[in-house]
Amino acid sequence: MELKTIGLFFITAIAEILGCYLPYLWLKEDKSIWLLVPAAFFLGLFAWLLSLHPTAAGRVYAAYGGVYIFVAILWLWLVDGIRPTWWDFLGVSVAMLGMAIIMFAPRAS
Repeated sequence: MELKTIGLFFITAIAEILGCYLPYLWLKEDKSIWLLVPAAFFLGLFAWLLSLHPTAAGRVYAAYGGVYIFVAILWLWLVDGIRPTWWDFLGVSVAMLGMAIIMFAPRAS
């Protein structure tokens, strides 16, 4: 269950980043306005993927933020070509620990 949840968070983060990055390319990099079409698709996919989690929405959104930070730093490295600093890695570690605590802590039924 934990790996499925984390995997779903990763796919969700990629969809959100693409949904925001494509309009960025149009607005800041003078790329085609047609990038808004796949951007809208990816933002819709992002919202749908968040709905697939079986727990309370607020908890999902809070925990998802930790994975989003991890994926955004990977994006910085792999797409933007900027190597993360030690501080970036530390921040990602703290965020992922927070995600794990929020999602996987024992709860009363």
